[in-house]
Amino acid sequence: MAVMEAPLPQGAGYAVVVGLGFVFAFAMILTTYVLRRYQKEIITAEEFATAGRSVKTGLIAAAVVSSWTWAATLLQSTTMVYKVGISGGYFYAAGAGYQVILFSALAIKCKQRAPNAHTYLEIIKARYGTIGHFCYMFYALATNVLVTAMLLTGGSAVVSDLTGMHTVAACFLLPVGVVLYTIFGGIKATFLTDYVHTIVIIVIIMIFAFTVYATNSQLGSPKAVYDLVREAAKAHPIEGNAGGEYLTMRSRSGGIFFVINIVGNFGTVFLDAGYWNKAISSSPAAALPGYVLGGLSWIAIPNLISLAMGLACVALESSPNFPTYPERLTAEQVSAGLVLPTAAVTLLGKGGAVASLLLVFMAVTSAMSAELIAVSSIFTYDIYRSYLKPKATGKQLIFSSHISCIVFGLIMSGFATGLYYAGISMGYLYELMGIIISSAVIPCALSLFWDAQNLVAVVASPIIGTSLAIMSWLVCTKSLYGEITVSTTFEDDPMLTGNIVALLSPLITIPLLTYIFKPQNFDWEILKTITRADEEEELLEAEGNEVSVSDSDSVGNNQDAEKLQAVKTVITTVDEIPRETIERMAEEESQYLSRASKIAGYLAIFFAISFMVLWPMPMYGTGYIFSEKFFTGWVCVLIIWIFFTAFCVCCYPLWEGRHGIYTTVRGIYWDLSGQTYKLREWQDANPREMKAVQSQIIAKIESIRSETNKSKVRQNLDDVIER
Repeated sequence: MAVMEAPLPQGAGYAVVVGLGFVFAFAMILTTYVLRRYQKEIITAEEFATAGRSVKTGLIAAAVVSSWTWAATLLQSTTMVYKVGISGGYFYAAGAGYQVILFSALAIKCKQRAPNAHTYLEIIKARYGTIGHFCYMFYALATNVLVTAMLLTGGSAVVSDLTGMHTVAACFLLPVGVVLYTIFGGIKATFLTDYVHTIVIIVIIMIFAFTVYATNSQLGSPKAVYDLVREAAKAHPIEGNAGGEYLTMRSRSGGIFFVINIVGNFGTVFLDAGYWNKAISSSPAAALPGYVLGGLSWIAIPNLISLAMGLACVALESSPNFPTYPERLTAEQVSAGLVLPTAAVTLLGKGGAVASLLLVFMAVTSAMSAELIAVSSIFTYDIYRSYLKPKATGKQLIFSSHISCIVFGLIMSGFATGLYYAGISMGYLYELMGIIISSAVIPCALSLFWDAQNLVAVVASPIIGTSLAIMSWLVCTKSLYGEITVSTTFEDDPMLTGNIVALLSPLITIPLLTYIFKPQNFDWEILKTITRADEEEELLEAEGNEVSVSDSDSVGNNQDAEKLQAVKTVITTVDEIPRETIERMAEEESQYLSRASKIAGYLAIFFAISFMVLWPMPMYGTGYIFSEKFFTGWVCVLIIWIFFTAFCVCCYPLWEGRHGIYTTVRGIYWDLSGQTYKLREWQDANPREMKAVQSQIIAKIESIRSETNKSKVRQNLDDVIER
C-alpha cells in the first residue's frame, strides 16, 4: 500500500482548523455588536433560535446550499465518480438535491399550520403527545449525530492526509470555532457564516473546474480529460458499467447508489431539525423560493466538483506526479474520501492542498453550525422547556442553548474519535444513515399533511421500519457473503436492501395501523396554539433599569443606555401599530402561504420527473457512452450552472440586504466621523427600519393569530361536547 506524504506541515492544519475558527468567532462577536448598534437588534431567546422569523430568500438559499454542502457533498460525490464513473456525481447531486426542493412544500405547510413552532418536534408533541414526542426526538437526534459524525470523520481524514495533523486532534479541534461563533450569534451566526462559507466554496470549485478543463498543462481541456479517461477505462474497466467505461450513465453500482442516496437523504433533510429551523426562520414570502433556489443552486456543486476532481484523479493516475504512482489509490483511501485532495495536490501542488483544506474546512464547519443549532433547539424547546422548566425565561432558554452546543460538540468529538479507531469511514456512515433513520420520514411528513394518521401509526411505523431495515441489511449480508463484517455490510446489495425497506415499509404499516386503531381526524387549529418563547421580560428588563442615557462615564453604562433606548423604541413602535393593520397583514400572509403551498406541490412533481427520469434514464437505459462533443457539452452546462449558483447564493443576498447594508455602513461612517447624533436622529425618525421592530411586528401578528385560533379550538371542543 502506497502511503502519501502530507504536502503541508502540521502547522498549516492547526492554523486553519483553530485559527480560522477563532477568526469566525471574533467576526460573529463584532457582527452582533454592529447589528445591535445600527439595526437595534436584541438577542432574545426567539431571536437566537429563529432570527425573528424574517430571513429573506437569498440568505435562506445560501444557508440551504451551505448546510447541504457537507464534507460528503464534496468528498463522497468525487469518490463515486472515481469508483463508478460520471454517473456517480450526477446520481449524488440529483439524489440529494431533490429532497431540498421537495422540502419547500413541508416548509410552507409548517408556516401555515404551526407558525409559532421552534422545532418540528413541537408539532409532533402538540399532535401526538409525549409518546410521539419522545419517539421522534430519538430520530431527530440520531440524524444530527450521524450527520455530525460524517462531517468529523470525513473532515478529519482530509485534514490529516493534507497536513499530517493527528486525526484525533482534528476531531476535537474542528468543532471549537464553530461552537464559539454559534454561541455568540445563534441561528443568525449560522446564516451569516453560511453565506461567507458558500462564497469560499464556490470560488474554490470554480478554480478546480477551470484548472482541469482550461488551464492545467497535463489536462487543460475537455478533450484531454476525455482521452485520458477513456484510456484509463481500457486499463482498469469498471465492472457493471456499459463497456466498462467511466463516461456512461449505465452503471450497476451507480444505479444502486442512486437509490441509496435518495432514501438516505430523505431522512437527513426531513428529520434534521436544522432544515426545519431555516424554514421557521424564513419570512413567509421566502420559504418557497428560498428552498427551491437553494436546491437548484446546490445541485451544481457536487455535480461539478466530482466531474472535475473525480475524473482528474482517474486521468492523472498514470502520471509520475500522482502521489501514489505507480499504484492506484487503495480502497481504504477511496472510502476515507481522499480522491479530491489527491487530485488537487497532483494538479496544483501545495496550492491545491491549501485549497482542498479550506474547502473541506468550510464545508465541515458550516454544516456543523447548523447541526449545533438543531440540537440546541431540540434540547432547549423539546426537553428543557417542555419537561424541565415550562415557564423558563428567555435568558434561561438562551443559557440552555449555549450549554447544549458545548456538550454536543464534546460528545461528537469523542464519538468521531471512536469511529476512527473502529475503522468506520465517512462513506460507510453515508450509506448506513438511511437504514437507521429513513423509516420516520413518511410518518413525519404526514403529520402535517394527513389528519387521519393516529398515534399508534406514527410511533409504531418507524420502529417497525427501522427494525426490519436493520434485519434485512444483516440477513442479506450474511446470505450473500457468509459473514458480517464492516466490509461485507458495506457492499452494494445489503445497503440497497436495508435502505429500501427503511423508507418504504411505513407505506404499508401506516394505513394498516391507522384504520385498525381508528383515524385521528386531527384539528389543525390546535397546532396554531403552540406559543413563542416569552420575550416580554427580556424586552422590559432594560426599560425597568435605572439607567440614565446621559450617564456616559463608562463603556458599560453606554452599552446599557443603548440597549435601553433600543428596547423603548421597539416597544413604542410596535404598540403604535393599529390592531386592524396587524390583522390585515396576518390575512395577507395566510393567503400567500395558501398559494405557495400549491406551487410547491407542482414544482416537486416537475423536478422529480426532470431530474430522476427525463435526464438520466434514457442514457441509463440505452447504455450510451459519451462522445467527445457530448462530454464537452456536459462540462459546459455544469460550468454555466455554477455561475447561476454563484448569482443566487453570493450576489442575490447582497441585493436583498442592500438597504440594511447601506444603513449599517452609513451608521459606521457617522460614528467614525464624529456625527453620531445623525445616527440617533435617523433611528428615531425611522423606527420601523430596525430589525428588532420588524421581529416584534411578526410576533404581534402571530400573537393575534394565536388568540383567534385558541377561540376556534375552544368553539370546536364545545361543538363536539354538544354533539
